[in-house]
Amino acid sequence: MTPPARSVNAQADADHVSLLAPSRNRDGRSLPSTASSVMASSRGQASTYATAREAPGSFNSQLRPTTSHDGRLRPDFDNYAIIVGEDDSTNTEQRQAELQDQIEKETKIKIGSENLLEALNAKNAKNTAGQRLQVEEQLNISNRKLAQLKSGLAAEIQRARDIKSPPPDPQSRLSYLFRRNLSRSPSRHVAKKQEEEEDETESPTFVLAEVLQALEADNMQPEYYVERANSLVDLLKRHPTLKYDLAWSIFGLRMQMMLLSDSREVVAAAYRVMRYAFTDRKSLQIIRGLHTDYLVILSLVKESKASVEREQALKFVRAFLDVKGGVEEISRAVVRIIVAVAEHTDDRLRNIATLTLAEILIRKPELLVAAGGMGTLTDALGEGNYHAAESVGTALVYLLDTPHRRQFLRSGHELESPFAMFTDAGTAHSHLHEEKLKANAKVIASLLRSWPGLLTLCMDSFLPIRSLLMSLQIPTPHVRNVLLELLFDILRIKPPSWSSSFLAGRRLTTYGRVTNLKNQAIQESSSASQDPTNKWNLLEHYVAVVLAAFLHAGLVPALLQAEEDPLTLPLKRKTTLLLGEILKMANELLPSSWSSELQVLPQLLQSASKFTTEDRFVAIGTIYQVDSVNRTLYRSGNSSLYTSKAQTPKENDSVSRQTDQSKAQVAMQVDEPTFRAMLVDTQVLATVSFQKWRWDLIQTIIEGPLLNSKRLEEAIKATKFIHRLLGFYRPFKYRFSDVKNTKPNQRYVRAGCALMNTLLQNPEGVRYLGDSKFIRQLAECLSHFDRMSGLTSESPMFQVDRMNETLTGGYFALLGALTKDPKGIQILERWRVLNMFYHIIELHDRDDLIRTLLSNMDYTLDGHIRIIISKAMTSCSKEIRIFATRLLRKYATRPMQPSGSSGVAEWAIKLLVTQLYDPDVEVCEVAIKILEEACNQTESLEFVVKCRPALDHLGEIGAPLLLRFLSTSVGYHYLDGLDYITREMDDWFLGRNDTYVALIEASMARALADIPEKPPSHPSYDDAPETLEYGIVPPHFYRELTRTKEGCKLLKQKGHFDEFVATIRDFAMENDDPEIILKLKGCLWAVGNVGSMELGAPFLESSDVVNWIVQIAERSEVMSLRGTAFYVLGLISRSLHGQEILLECGWDGALNEAGEALGFCLPLNFGKLFSMTPWRTKPDSISWKRKAEVRVAVTDSDPVNARILKLATDLGNTVLAKKAANDLQAIKAKKASGFTKPAIFHKVMQVLEAHHFRLPACRFVLDLFDKSVLQQIVLEEEDQSEESTDSESASDTDGAPKIS
Repeated sequence: MTPPARSVNAQADADHVSLLAPSRNRDGRSLPSTASSVMASSRGQASTYATAREAPGSFNSQLRPTTSHDGRLRPDFDNYAIIVGEDDSTNTEQRQAELQDQIEKETKIKIGSENLLEALNAKNAKNTAGQRLQVEEQLNISNRKLAQLKSGLAAEIQRARDIKSPPPDPQSRLSYLFRRNLSRSPSRHVAKKQEEEEDETESPTFVLAEVLQALEADNMQPEYYVERANSLVDLLKRHPTLKYDLAWSIFGLRMQMMLLSDSREVVAAAYRVMRYAFTDRKSLQIIRGLHTDYLVILSLVKESKASVEREQALKFVRAFLDVKGGVEEISRAVVRIIVAVAEHTDDRLRNIATLTLAEILIRKPELLVAAGGMGTLTDALGEGNYHAAESVGTALVYLLDTPHRRQFLRSGHELESPFAMFTDAGTAHSHLHEEKLKANAKVIASLLRSWPGLLTLCMDSFLPIRSLLMSLQIPTPHVRNVLLELLFDILRIKPPSWSSSFLAGRRLTTYGRVTNLKNQAIQESSSASQDPTNKWNLLEHYVAVVLAAFLHAGLVPALLQAEEDPLTLPLKRKTTLLLGEILKMANELLPSSWSSELQVLPQLLQSASKFTTEDRFVAIGTIYQVDSVNRTLYRSGNSSLYTSKAQTPKENDSVSRQTDQSKAQVAMQVDEPTFRAMLVDTQVLATVSFQKWRWDLIQTIIEGPLLNSKRLEEAIKATKFIHRLLGFYRPFKYRFSDVKNTKPNQRYVRAGCALMNTLLQNPEGVRYLGDSKFIRQLAECLSHFDRMSGLTSESPMFQVDRMNETLTGGYFALLGALTKDPKGIQILERWRVLNMFYHIIELHDRDDLIRTLLSNMDYTLDGHIRIIISKAMTSCSKEIRIFATRLLRKYATRPMQPSGSSGVAEWAIKLLVTQLYDPDVEVCEVAIKILEEACNQTESLEFVVKCRPALDHLGEIGAPLLLRFLSTSVGYHYLDGLDYITREMDDWFLGRNDTYVALIEASMARALADIPEKPPSHPSYDDAPETLEYGIVPPHFYRELTRTKEGCKLLKQKGHFDEFVATIRDFAMENDDPEIILKLKGCLWAVGNVGSMELGAPFLESSDVVNWIVQIAERSEVMSLRGTAFYVLGLISRSLHGQEILLECGWDGALNEAGEALGFCLPLNFGKLFSMTPWRTKPDSISWKRKAEVRVAVTDSDPVNARILKLATDLGNTVLAKKAANDLQAIKAKKASGFTKPAIFHKVMQVLEAHHFRLPACRFVLDLFDKSVLQQIVLEEEDQSEESTDSESASDTDGAPKIS
């Protein structure tokens, strides 16, 4: 395939940026670039380019020159010779992208056609027949196009694989460079093989020596050095250990010469090579000995047209951060320049520089503070332009956590900068201002999702939060809208399904269906006898304290004031909705002492009771609206907590069952004339064309009147209704089996399943179904895949393309409906369908058929169907075994049958226990997760223990299930017999407690971060796909141990609880040592988990540990430790005795209507939780030898030089800068000798390090010096006499800036 021709002129006109931009394919990996070699031997030494992964600290890799050795542009045929493979792969990637776009468009057209068809089918058939035909024709066209596009995409993917199929040798693309005769060049693959063999025989050390020797050549073209540098990078990538054997005397000299080059590309290539040569901190010190600090500074201050060099210089500095202890080798002078880059508004590297400063802040805050970078980061946090401002906020929050790190935040108000955009907002509206507000709202929300951020923003009597709430009074609609959205986000309120209609202005009384949603939700989510202590949500406890903080700061009065002064009607409705949600949350999450005052809305009632003013009508209307929203919220969804669910499921189940039965009875009682009229209206009796039938009415008849035996008999014998309906499903009539597999057409499958169920309810229906051709023909189609039947077919019904494109797979849903009833299974046995199922399971090349079969069967009845799935779980491929194991989830999690009968849950659990011994660990892991979910029910847990599973061979995977066993006496004795308890107990005591801290903190951080989950790559056929629940308290050994009396006895004998209490008592006020803080957190979680159980009461009462935990929550200087103590107090409040102890300590807990503890508690004196001591910066911690350096730097014996130094210092003063620049230009014009002396250069660099300068000022003053000065310094050729006269300054700098 010939690549497209490239314009020579375009290359000539291109900027250096475009010339050296890395070529990348769609998955982000760098493609190999070209290289050429003049000094290369026939072996093809090492002229290769870097490919594959990025360098440490990099954002871009590849450098590629575009000029030839003699400086001319390469002709087009050379481009073809070099990058055939690259252009092939690039073009195929482009075609794949185009095909993907076309597939997406066609898919949207298809979905739209399906939806339109579904809408037309619901209307009168006579009026919409023509439209329906047009839509179906368009749907068929879309399906054909999609099939063509998908096959084309598959062909392109295969073509791309064919292009990449030879071994990836970067040198093969450069093979033409090593041929003496281009006209007789061997084939590409032959050249690859030859060079691959040569590469394998060559020693990497030898190649390294050759490349370094080649770099000795002087006066070559820039691309010559760039190619050698890139080949060196590639060598270091392929042989990572080679960098440990570098001879730095030679390597360093080569790099110095490249860094002093006039070509920006050569300098950039040198930075890139040195990045790959980093090994440890010692290597960084050696590289800094090459005077790289000065070189990096000079590169970063250059103008934006030197973008490649500047970018590589910054990546070079960033790579220091990837080396252990590397931040210690970054000088303050370099950080000063990075600060200047980050402050420069139009700089392309501004974002990367800001990110680098944030990373330095975490690694070594004193360095950043000394370099004056804190103000830059604060501006980035609050100005709304930096798109990764949340990362800066995270760095500041990290510093705020402990008193030692907190000292570096001098003012203590750094986190308040994002609030300024709201409080300073004027009445003018612009799109840019709104975008900045939204960016700052994200930053504020992220700050309030951590304990250090929350505690800091609640200091000074909640001043930042109060200022935010007062911004609701600003009469600008977009400001108020962003603020309301921010409050929804902070309080994690998910608007109900009807909110969009309500905000659009529809009345709440129109939502008639919401009254039934609550019962449905509870019915779906309820599971009998589920243990509520297994799902404790810390996230809701955190939301409770955030809500309390905002209420304390005046949230409700601020919203009521916004209600009284609505700027627009949608904003008024949004405020009303938020107010209703807040009242509902307060009722659920906060203690009654908080919520009872709020619910009456005293401010509104007071306004409504003033009969002398007209404002009372607004207040009355608001009260009505809030009340209406509250009632609708209550009806439309169950609460987010486990308030009174435990009492409702059985009642709801019985009520819903009664209503369903009454509806069915009403539907069955249809008189004969009405029934016949309904049959006629379906159009089934009038025409055989199923497209004209009214399927909605057919479904209603099947699920209603036909359940009456008299009506069914009439439909079978007196009319052709059942005959035609069942005939539609007969395979060999090719009607149902040829219908396209689309979303609207699934109604045919639903109607077929309902028909099977209805026929099985009546003996007449069973007889008719058993004798019909439908089952007989279906059995014949299945027999084509049964090797024992002897029947074959050229185009079998269940072949792969038919299964994908048509409703053929729906036949298995109809067969599955038959397996729900013993009479249906008898019909299947009569026609030997079950025998064929056994043989289909044994097929090795039809996993799709096996999946469809297994997922549609019903396993409630004991019999052959259960044997079939157990066979699939043991003898099929790994994918099918995992799939079949997942299918058992909905059966294993059902409630257990009463003793004496073996139910479906028992069967599923036994089968899952068998899966624990599968040779593939993935299968075992799926079985473990399902069993763990089943163990939420006490009866199921005891049954799993009775199965006595051995989990030793699974290691950590089986640990959560074993922990669940501890919660019953049966499980305790079983594990005690295995000697598991004592071993695990010692393990937790000695180290697992600390691991638990990391686990639960990571879970909470992930839950608060609101990162959207990726959709599963494979379709899931089980009821609920596996979703990780973040923010839930993970199982803890000591909590499970305290569930039984035997466990409590063992815990008391071991004395572990007393050890935990002693640790908490001894180190409660620790604020510095991270190891002790981690140990303390582990002990807190252990005590909290023990105290959360009712049997843990004696442990809490025998010690004063709760008092100490309260002290930590109210007085600890470590903010994250306060958060841990707060969560632990919530755990303790989950038990009644814990509530009593907490009341004595001044904390109140939330209860539900039944008086059960919810696990949310707050201090009665709410301010105590946020009482932080303001910190003051200690000057000693961030001091540097500033005065001494400046004193030396601004003095010189020569008055002209002293004048230069004074003027250079004045450039940092915005008032004096212009005059100082003019004076320096004048001195330069007089050719003053100071600009050629290294000693003066050293002093100017000291001035730049000691003071804050803008980037243009740094560039201006450094550009005044001759280029020879830098060469003298780097190559250490400074004049001895000059060194002796200025020994004072030279000894201070030693050739490079140092950090004090």
